[in-house]
Amino acid sequence: MTAPKITTQIDPVCGMQVDPAKAAGSSEHAGQTYFFCATGCKTKFDKNPAEYTKHS
Repeated sequence: MTAPKITTQIDPVCGMQVDPAKAAGSSEHAGQTYFFCATGCKTKFDKNPAEYTKHS
């Protein structure tokens, strides 16, 4: 059997790759879900999501 492929997401605050199943948190902005490596990154994002998504 083949192991399931793990799809990582990029933490928009620090740029780390994050496994959504193991993320420290997630937030939604403009219809998209973002995942975070640490609660500090989530807190920064939640204060000003537009700052971290302007290039998305």
